[in-house]
Amino acid sequence: MCETLSWQVEPGQAGERLDAYITARTELTRSRVANLIEEGLCTVNGTAAGKAGVRLRTGDAVRLEIPEAREASLEAQDIALNVVYEDDDLAVVYKPSGMVVHPAAGNPDGTLVNALLYRLDNLSGIGGEKRPGLVHRIDKDTSGLLLVAKNDRAHVSLAQQIKEHSVERAYLAICIGHFREMEGLVDAPIGRHPTDRKKMAVREGGRRAVTHWRVLDTLRGATYIQARLETGRTHQIRVHMASLGHPVLGDPVYGPKKSPFPVAGGQLLHAAVIGFDHPATGKRMRFEAPPEPRFLAWLKRLTPVS
Repeated sequence: MCETLSWQVEPGQAGERLDAYITARTELTRSRVANLIEEGLCTVNGTAAGKAGVRLRTGDAVRLEIPEAREASLEAQDIALNVVYEDDDLAVVYKPSGMVVHPAAGNPDGTLVNALLYRLDNLSGIGGEKRPGLVHRIDKDTSGLLLVAKNDRAHVSLAQQIKEHSVERAYLAICIGHFREMEGLVDAPIGRHPTDRKKMAVREGGRRAVTHWRVLDTLRGATYIQARLETGRTHQIRVHMASLGHPVLGDPVYGPKKSPFPVAGGQLLHAAVIGFDHPATGKRMRFEAPPEPRFLAWLKRLTPVS
């Protein structure tokens, strides 16, 4: 079975390449779109496009068929999964720290995606074979709420909301040191680190990244903050807090080589809130979840004795 998406080219879109046109309107990568086109799964005015570079004209009817995620060669695994909410279109799940979101080099299974394939009846296929259902991601050692699409129409809607910054995403973090202000905004572009390709960095030419933060409590040698994402770049909060001189406590990548506190298990960062408009009903939905015991234990440990 396939999920079908369709569009009609408007006057201002005439002249666009077919692959670029589809990529801009979905969460598919351009290479995956090109593969689908080459496989004959995309038509323009009822005829197989055949080539990704086809130039579109006003009024063209574009139709794309995306294979269901379950056609992918991924194993559904019976892994404990906390499903906070589920309906026919989407699910909200709580990912524990230490769990990788999707299969990749070094992590072929045991991931959140493997658990989703076992637990949920359907998943969108827009993310590709390795990322069925995933509208967004969080790092392995970050805990918290993730939004999962169960069909492609829901995926497109939710992805567009993220692109338009209408999805509420709030994180909790314990950062090293004390902030001079009680709240602030970091508007600094993030791109791949110039020398370490496994890291991201604030750098000229990167993609715009905006993080709003505010202090929740001043701790002993650290600060408890809330960070709200306006954009969603890789490692955004971790990179932005490190750029302020206040890396997230326990961060093995962006934190100091010698941390003032020996935190095991990675950065103390938690995706606490997710809010969005339901793709089918338009109803505003909001979910909130507390941090894990590990996070709360450090919060208690660092809270000043009154």
